[in-house]
Amino acid sequence: MSAPARSRRPGLAAAAALLPLLALTACGSGDPATVRAAAGPGASAPGDDPVAAVAEVDSIAALLPADVRKAGTVRVGTAAGGSPPGVYFADADHRKPVGLDVDIADAVGKVLGLRIDREIATFETILPALDSGKYDVGTGNFGVTNERLKTIDFVTYIDDGQGFAVRTGNTSLGKVTDLTQLCGLTVGTGAGTTFEATLNAHKDDCVKAGKKPYQVKVFSEQAATLTGLQQGRLDVLMSTINGLRYQESQPAAKVTFLNEFHRLDVGFAFAKGSPLTRAFQAAVNQLIKDGSYARILRKWGTTGSAITESRINPPELP
Repeated sequence: MSAPARSRRPGLAAAAALLPLLALTACGSGDPATVRAAAGPGASAPGDDPVAAVAEVDSIAALLPADVRKAGTVRVGTAAGGSPPGVYFADADHRKPVGLDVDIADAVGKVLGLRIDREIATFETILPALDSGKYDVGTGNFGVTNERLKTIDFVTYIDDGQGFAVRTGNTSLGKVTDLTQLCGLTVGTGAGTTFEATLNAHKDDCVKAGKKPYQVKVFSEQAATLTGLQQGRLDVLMSTINGLRYQESQPAAKVTFLNEFHRLDVGFAFAKGSPLTRAFQAAVNQLIKDGSYARILRKWGTTGSAITESRINPPELP
């Protein structure tokens, strides 16, 4: 059995008063009705803890490298700073990160008999830190893309997607099926995300269509992205589907979800060639098999994002 997870916190600025409203994780696709049921920190009762009953499985723990199993610890870099269903802080001191990614990582750690040594970091710094050896694993709703697969290994644990949202009352933009619909607008998104990469890759499409390019404003702190939309400095947001749908369910956020744009698998991130991937894949599949996975997703209102089997390095969804 693993010991309780430990968190370390660098000096990340955040607007504590807005935490109940500020989401936008990093790259989920769930049933809108299911997500709207999450009226607070998850859709289950406040005391619900589906991770508590998860136990170590010796045959799966045996897949770990001997030195890792002996140490009994895995270093995890986690992006946080939002609200349900993504990783956010449950306390004003920013010492207790909670959320879907936290529960899944903790549950995997218990199956493997590992203590999660978690450090909170900004989203865009985690993947480079895997290559440098600072972290063994990265979490934070990292979407699996063909570009990332060149340098990162992934073990999937949820289905994801890119989506768009506007400030409630803005009817100038409908369902976004082509990025040229954004021409002339200011689009807000997170730094280092698949959203930023997608927007930048298609920025010239507007010029080719004889239209004014859209502007991309990138934020390291997710809270600032939503604030920009609320204050009218941004016309539209591109972010996670589960995160945007959660925001839509919160009247005070004044966010209207427009649509899914592109589905992505989401997974634990590892340095290329990491010896941990097989063990993590087997642990996720164990959680799916024993029902713990379904209980975690139900807690966070994301059952529409469930996968039936974890995979290592699947190609990007078309």
